[in-house]
Amino acid sequence: MRGCSRTAALAAVLLAASCTRCSTATQSSGTGPSGQVVTQPEVPLACEPQQGSEALNERASPYDSTRITIGSRVAQVCYSRPSAKGRVIFGGLVPLDRLWRTGANEPTIIHLPFAAEIAGLRVEPGSYSLYTVPGATEWSIIVNRSISQWGHESQYKPDIQAQEIGRAKVEPERLEAMQETFTIRTEAGGTDTVFLVLEWERTRVRVPVRAVGS
Repeated sequence: MRGCSRTAALAAVLLAASCTRCSTATQSSGTGPSGQVVTQPEVPLACEPQQGSEALNERASPYDSTRITIGSRVAQVCYSRPSAKGRVIFGGLVPLDRLWRTGANEPTIIHLPFAAEIAGLRVEPGSYSLYTVPGATEWSIIVNRSISQWGHESQYKPDIQAQEIGRAKVEPERLEAMQETFTIRTEAGGTDTVFLVLEWERTRVRVPVRAVGS
């Protein structure tokens, strides 16, 4: 299939994606007022770097992905993974109380083939960028409809900000052990919920993702 050639670079950085570049997923939302089956739009479970796959092996921050599984439903997060390299991260490389792309390079993207709540923010099936505003005692989680912009904070211009779904607050936790490389993983949170767990340096943030509807 076109686009699924497994180069050495893609095999190294998109292992979690398992060559889902060509795959799509749908989720039935029940029946409409006339009894017809209503199907939500297809959402690709794909990680597509903006600069093209040929440039991935030149990046200092590897491109990676994390699968989200809630029952039979599957979503995917695509992001880049910077490393600390001896630097102070939060309050240093990543200033407090300022917008952060939640990784490096492109903004972090979540592909959701089903309706959900992200930190309590209701979203319909689709792909969204995830920004954060790290703080000493709380973080803001920002869900945005725009996914084509470069991730650097300077690119978060008024036309991009206007596409925000909303902002929600979560509390950071302190890690006892140093997390050298920025990581997004998942933890079970119940029958219809998982937590996206963001970890870097000595900070952990849990972002609940809850599946909504049938």
